Amino acid sequence: MPQPVTMSATLAADEALARRRQAGEKVISMASGEIGLPVLPALRERLAEAAGQAAYGPVTGSPALRAAAAGYWRRRGLTTHPDQVVAGPGSKPLLFALLLATGGDVVIPTPSWVSYAAQAQLVGVRSLPVPTLPGQGGVPDPDRLREAVTAARATGRNPRSVIVTVPDNPTGTIAAPETVRRLTQAARDLDLTVISDEIYCDLVYDPAATPAMSPALFAPERTVVTTGLTKNLALGGWRTGVTRLPDSEMGADLRERLTGVASQIWSSPPAPVQEAAAWAFGEPSEVVERIAAARRLHETVATAMAARFTAAGALLAPVTTTCYLYPDFEPLRDHLARTHGVRDGAELAHWLVERHGIGTLPAEAFGEAPHTLRLRAATSRLYGDTDERRTSTLYAADPLRLPWIESALDHVQEALADLVAPAGSRTPRPTRTAPPAA
Repeated sequence: MPQPVTMSATLAADEALARRRQAGEKVISMASGEIGLPVLPALRERLAEAAGQAAYGPVTGSPALRAAAAGYWRRRGLTTHPDQVVAGPGSKPLLFALLLATGGDVVIPTPSWVSYAAQAQLVGVRSLPVPTLPGQGGVPDPDRLREAVTAARATGRNPRSVIVTVPDNPTGTIAAPETVRRLTQAARDLDLTVISDEIYCDLVYDPAATPAMSPALFAPERTVVTTGLTKNLALGGWRTGVTRLPDSEMGADLRERLTGVASQIWSSPPAPVQEAAAWAFGEPSEVVERIAAARRLHETVATAMAARFTAAGALLAPVTTTCYLYPDFEPLRDHLARTHGVRDGAELAHWLVERHGIGTLPAEAFGEAPHTLRLRAATSRLYGDTDERRTSTLYAADPLRLPWIESALDHVQEALADLVAPAGSRTPRPTRTAPPAA
């Protein structure tokens, strides 16, 4: 019998929240990390101009896109030739194809993005979860990685790769350069391919203070890097991604197998999107300025939202990148169980959406133990419900003063106040009959 395939937790939550909104309920959507910002006008123009390009094109991507991606990585300290680049319809399919091409079991960090373990299951291999260090999400603890891989091989399993996320989803944190270096040394000693998901690398608030170091800087001969335009330029629906393969014998072999997989699954990336993506990866001034504005906005709103969670008593590592928060409600465990009957992250997420229309995801969705009292909350869907509002938010001197941002922050603050209020002093259950301000 075929193995059951569950829907992505983020996409399932989005659909459930959309149904609530269509039913007239007030909804604050913080379940998925889709970036709610308008498309850069110059990108729209280039896509429209390329609409007549209907031929398949090369499986690995157009020469222009591969050259632009190579330049993008060179500017980040990774010497890259266009022949090392393979493009695809999003970094998500590329990650799946890399698991197929690499083969063997895969080590994934705990917590980690919802699709890593699911993709391994679809490929037909097993994932080997290894916890991350506190405040350094996305990179498995190097010492525990060694132990886990050695133990797995002793039982006949065949771990052949390790996935890292730099910077991290779901925690919004960055592993220290020394941790990344130790991870790559462990991978070298254990002969593991490192697959580095760097889709958020352009959204680090202060790179000088918290640099996001690619494992490819430490182990270039065995590190594969993936990225795309989904997060930095809010182009999730355009489905475009690129991967950088090592300039080594391992890289050449992996390129051949990855190209074969791509030829059988997507044939070639969409030609018009490749044209626009090549321009974007070239990083003209318009693109650099747009990403800088988005980065400032994410930092402002995520930091303000984080303050609401910590004021309510949740533990939260300093958010240094992206739009993600990963608050831990463990200090409130006794109160939540006694007052609300909430004993884990799933029950907490259910309470927030049922009582206050706030969509989040429990830590269990990211590979944590079911009893964990953590949530992943994303602020990237709070920027407005029209392109006009989103543009105003993007360039506002103080986005926190905009009515739709202020309303969302207040709504979450009121919900958290209700959550932590002593029994008998809780506010009445709100009626949710209007669409949200955002």
